Amino acid sequence: MTTYLGIGTNLGDRAENLTRAVALISEQVGTVLACSSFMETAPWGFTSDNHFLNAVLAVDTALSPLELLRVTQSIERELGRLHKTVDGNYSDRIIDIDILLYDDLAINEAELTIPHPLIWERRFVYEPLLEIAPHLKAEGLTPQ
Repeated sequence: MTTYLGIGTNLGDRAENLTRAVALISEQVGTVLACSSFMETAPWGFTSDNHFLNAVLAVDTALSPLELLRVTQSIERELGRLHKTVDGNYSDRIIDIDILLYDDLAINEAELTIPHPLIWERRFVYEPLLEIAPHLKAEGLTPQ
């Protein structure tokens, strides 16, 4: 299955954090088919002096969506992330990995929602996503 993952960081050596995340995703999730350009943006949803570096990956994986969630959360912990966002309370983070799309599946469970509900509200997600997957725009998936 092809999944699209959003990755972001605003602490430490941001480019190195993304590079390490891509390497671990390649090792633990599946073949990285494409990686967007890195995009620098101001924090979204909270105030911080630390700007983010973001990218989107296309990954071929044999993991189920819930297995993928568990593995990406494990990678976040491996890279030093201590806390997940709770109830929309965002904070600085060494790494964040979001499952944006998983093939053409739609999932709405307490643990996981796919497509990610905020894709089209976040320019730092949809621009890199459309960079590596322009066919999504042709399929009618565009910012709201």
